[in-house]
Amino acid sequence: MNPSGPCRFGDPQPPSGARRRLLRIAVAGGPVVVAASLAGFPLLRLGAQTLAGRDPFTLGIASGCPTAQSVVLWTRLAPDPLSPDGGMGTAEVDVLWELAQDPGFQRMVRSGTATARADDAHSLHVEVNGLQAACDYWYRFSAAGARSATGRTRTAPAPGDARAVRVAFCACQQYEQGYYIAYRDMAQQSPDLVLHLGDYIYESSWGRAHVRHHVGGIPTTLPAYRARYALYKGDADLQAAHAASPWLVTWDDHEVANDYTNDISPLLTDPAQFLAMRAAAYRAWWEHMPVPLHMRPVGAQARIHGRWRFGDMLDLVMLDARQHRDHHVCLFGRSASPPVDCADRHDPARSMLGAEQEAWFSREMARPAPHWTVVAQTTLMAPVDRARDGEPSGYWMDGWDGYAATRDRLLGALQQRRPGSALVLSGDVHAFWAADLSRRPGERPMATEFVGGAITSEGPSAATVKRQMARNPHLRYGRGDRQGYGLVTLAPDNAQVSFRAASTVKSPTASVDTLARFVVEAGRAGVVQG
Repeated sequence: MNPSGPCRFGDPQPPSGARRRLLRIAVAGGPVVVAASLAGFPLLRLGAQTLAGRDPFTLGIASGCPTAQSVVLWTRLAPDPLSPDGGMGTAEVDVLWELAQDPGFQRMVRSGTATARADDAHSLHVEVNGLQAACDYWYRFSAAGARSATGRTRTAPAPGDARAVRVAFCACQQYEQGYYIAYRDMAQQSPDLVLHLGDYIYESSWGRAHVRHHVGGIPTTLPAYRARYALYKGDADLQAAHAASPWLVTWDDHEVANDYTNDISPLLTDPAQFLAMRAAAYRAWWEHMPVPLHMRPVGAQARIHGRWRFGDMLDLVMLDARQHRDHHVCLFGRSASPPVDCADRHDPARSMLGAEQEAWFSREMARPAPHWTVVAQTTLMAPVDRARDGEPSGYWMDGWDGYAATRDRLLGALQQRRPGSALVLSGDVHAFWAADLSRRPGERPMATEFVGGAITSEGPSAATVKRQMARNPHLRYGRGDRQGYGLVTLAPDNAQVSFRAASTVKSPTASVDTLARFVVEAGRAGVVQG
């Protein structure tokens, strides 16, 4: 199979003309409703009513989990997305999916029919195999007389291929607090891969100067979580970013409940009640993410951590730092704040990842390493003494500081097996951070951490950032007054990282610029701004 044009991975040039046209369609036009039946694919009837004239692709399309031979294609049929059943009722609907080498679908590669069922909220997770490595593909769906927008996806390079890889990373997109300006820019950048590091939805309403509003109260049931995802995924800029690049995703706390740990949350401490809610939340997450069938939850359990190899350039490990963690310590009750300190946070028996995932991580790090190792996970890993001036040390129990022994074991594995060329990409804390990572204060850094801000969620004040940097000299850069994402280009000699930030998230026409740039030399961990 010969793709149209060269298959370039990590090309830092602007998107091609075809990609730009695709992005304009995704942002401005969205799915195209077809009045008559598609060629070879007749109108489907839902009971006595056809969907013709009602767009079933209101939530867009997406791709994810790319390997050198495969990718997952996603959509969900929902002509009435905020209703309990998405407007689909209980019918089973056959959906045509198509994958081509060109955006005009003249050079078809694969096609097939998948069935959208009510049990899965009429979502589809199509796993397409047998593809060529490091190539662009275009995909679309058709159902009930309608055709979706076209998306672009990308397979990973094969082993032995050391071409550059360009990755965007982001987190924390509270819908009410701002417009998704960063996603509009991300779609235009058209990276090879997008990492979403958690808080894709927010279960609660908080913050200042809301520009739009949640529908309904705090979700606790499967229909309510589905409706919250539908509200978020209806955003045109988020849909454009999904349509422009394949994604890898993990979750943090707000996909279920703020600051939850394993089987309880600060507001719901009965494990049976909380696990029922967690099961609903995990199921809705899976239904709305471009992830494979094997990640489908079984009750309140789901295996989402994994390892992805991108040629000889990148070994990417995605962690689940929420599902398996031990409960908070140091504080009375089960809260995660205010900042405190106690010996229990260093207890080696405690884990943020769970014993099984920790053992898995150690085994994966023992395998042969490419140029770069990226650990993608949910929250700032660097230790942060958050106490105010004149106060004793204080640490946030919901972050890695509440699970210090797990952090030490993870960094120890990186130091032993991947010294110097490991990056940790993080989210959650609503600020841009660049940090040197070492196992002990004053030691030479053995890994480098970047936190890509927040898509919209409000960040800490300038005074708070300044104070934390003064108390923690390994925090080399910090900004909490702008929202955006991170963009990293991994090449054999270095990793170049940019923080991209919106001028404001309160206006839908705001601009995006580069807030800061960094370079990490291969084999020499540590933050260098430039």
